[in-house]
Amino acid sequence: MTQYLEFEKPLAEIEGKAEELRAMARTNEEMDVDDEASALDKKAAQLLKDLYADLTAWRKCQVARHPERPHCKDYIKKLFSEYTPLAGDRNFADDLAVMGGLARFNDQPVVVIGHEKGSDTKSRITHNFGMARPEGYRKAVRLMEMAGRFGLPVITLVDTTGAYPGKGAEERGQSEAIARSTEMSLKIGVPVISVIIGEGGSGGAVAFATANRVAMLEHSVYSVISPEGCASILWKDAEKMREAAEALRLTAQDLKTLEVVDRVIPEPLGGAHRDPEASYRAVGAAITEMLAEMKDMDAKALITDRRKKFLDIGSKGLAA
Repeated sequence: MTQYLEFEKPLAEIEGKAEELRAMARTNEEMDVDDEASALDKKAAQLLKDLYADLTAWRKCQVARHPERPHCKDYIKKLFSEYTPLAGDRNFADDLAVMGGLARFNDQPVVVIGHEKGSDTKSRITHNFGMARPEGYRKAVRLMEMAGRFGLPVITLVDTTGAYPGKGAEERGQSEAIARSTEMSLKIGVPVISVIIGEGGSGGAVAFATANRVAMLEHSVYSVISPEGCASILWKDAEKMREAAEALRLTAQDLKTLEVVDRVIPEPLGGAHRDPEASYRAVGAAITEMLAEMKDMDAKALITDRRKKFLDIGSKGLAA
């Protein structure tokens, strides 16, 4: 059963009526509802197109957080073969908010790392809603270091509201772990590609997204803070999250204009959750193209390219 977002309620009513008619027809073979149901389907399709024609920043946040949106494990399952997960930071524990390991992408050996939010109540608790602890970032550092040693491209899939802010995480060096992950992303001499598949929140996202090429799905978001957090700080009122979302310039389209990200990956009409298979294909095609762009670059060129990319951020200015 499709879960509808707040702004999709009119759509839910129309699609619900069409399904209700078909359900009635299934119980009574003499009823002919095809024409009426088809008319409702056309109306719903047009409304869906209208709703998604010009989404506000806040609505994009809602789509990026949709509970049925494909997550990291889904992309790994569909796009990578021979995935061998590697666990633990060899220091404290294994953080299940971060998954990663060795795999093949189009038969090319790679290291893939990503945030996993979980898809139901039990798995979300298990994966801590995708909010990594220090050991998660230290696991990522270990995997990136291994990738550098063996010359394997690194592909990261970002989907987190931010690093876990709990007391234990702070005691174990959360900020230092994030900094080490960012540093490792900058210095390894292999191609690093990052795709923001949902939310890219704060330093918890930057730790994985310090890459040669950064792509965002069309309705994903990437920001230094959540709109609710920003509103709470600036206006002392989390209900002003809509204004905060606009001010943060967190959409894929804005960030492409500001050259914070390199490309926007189109999503199916209605978001990635409405047609996951199409989303997997689009992300896979984008990764293939980004890897091809760097196939002739040596280690020194890759490191220089990556550092220059981040040093140049902001040079275009908000007027863009």
